[in-house]
Amino acid sequence: MSRILVDLSEMQISQLAALVEAQRRPRAAIVRDAIDAYIATHNRTAGADAFGLWKHRNVDGLEYQRELRSEW
Repeated sequence: MSRILVDLSEMQISQLAALVEAQRRPRAAIVRDAIDAYIATHNRTAGADAFGLWKHRNVDGLEYQRELRSEW
């Protein structure tokens, strides 16, 4: 495990201290959980954003592809 240095505001420090006390967990564990949650919500692949994009269109995908390629 690596260590990093992070600058936090006084409000962030006090809110983190409140979480530490309420959950009775180490501060580092709470910070790791917060980073894991942030990464999980922001680490989406391009495929995930495009999946189901055309689900409401009444178009046959193969016909659409053939039509586009006929322009070549």
